[in-house]
Amino acid sequence: MTTYAETIAAGLNGHGHLLGIEGLRADQISYLLNLADGYVDQNRAVKKTTDLLSGRTVINLFFENSTRTLTSFELAAKRLGADVINMLVASSSIKKGETLIDTAMTLNAMHPDVMVVRHSDSGAVKLLSEKVNGSVINAGDGSHEHPTQALLDALTIRRRKGDLYGLRVAICGDIAHSRVARSNIHLLNTMGAEVRLIAPPTLLPAAVERMGVETFHNMKEGLEGCDIVMMLRLQLERMQGSFVPSIREYFRYFGLDQEKLAMAKPDALVMHPGPMNRGVEIDSELADDLDRSLIRTQVEMGVAVRMACLHALTQGTLNEEPAA
Repeated sequence: MTTYAETIAAGLNGHGHLLGIEGLRADQISYLLNLADGYVDQNRAVKKTTDLLSGRTVINLFFENSTRTLTSFELAAKRLGADVINMLVASSSIKKGETLIDTAMTLNAMHPDVMVVRHSDSGAVKLLSEKVNGSVINAGDGSHEHPTQALLDALTIRRRKGDLYGLRVAICGDIAHSRVARSNIHLLNTMGAEVRLIAPPTLLPAAVERMGVETFHNMKEGLEGCDIVMMLRLQLERMQGSFVPSIREYFRYFGLDQEKLAMAKPDALVMHPGPMNRGVEIDSELADDLDRSLIRTQVEMGVAVRMACLHALTQGTLNEEPAA
């Protein structure tokens, strides 16, 4: 059985997969970010579309609800000229008892070029990728990975700070249940940033000491000297049991406000993958502060990054070796 890293790198000739950040080289990440940079400019132009994917078909197969991710993948594919089908679980045959593999085989018979898949189970997207002929992009699988979110976060940071290398980045909140956190940890470590995790012990993942990060249980200590502060949503839907005493207590100790942010660098920037729980993990005034908050920029970068991923996988360029 192939590993995630092998599956990510396996497909040449436009049939690669993007199942996670883990396994990508630094030059591959840089390539995707550079490609996305160009698409940012295109998306700000009057004419936003190209015919790069004319005649190609992209299926967005979402077994979990989504607003930002689904919309940005649809927009990305359409701006590249692809035919796009959005298939939501509520309207699919899986509600009638069809298995994930049955669905994959049915869709594969229609010869899509790319399938963008979101699923509640970790590993489900990899399983599906082994059953289809086209490329598969992981749009989030359980608490495992969400690679395009980490890439858009990286692009957002790079466009403001110039580089990721040497930055001190704090990821704060419900890390145990966050696929966004895992993908960001892989990417930031690969690109030479210093990663700090700030959370109560109940919301840290198992074996966190092997993730190449520093951990803190106190927000003010953890934020000291940080360049970037990434806040995460409390994922109550993935929690079984009591992980925090109360929402009020959680915000008191782990919610980001001006007082806690003052411990970071004076020019520190704030991020959040959304959806935000205002007054739970972040203060509304800070979330809307255009000088400190990058949250709206993250949404814009999402379309450009997903265009870059569709471009790279369909054109077979992600797996090319770096120039000597």
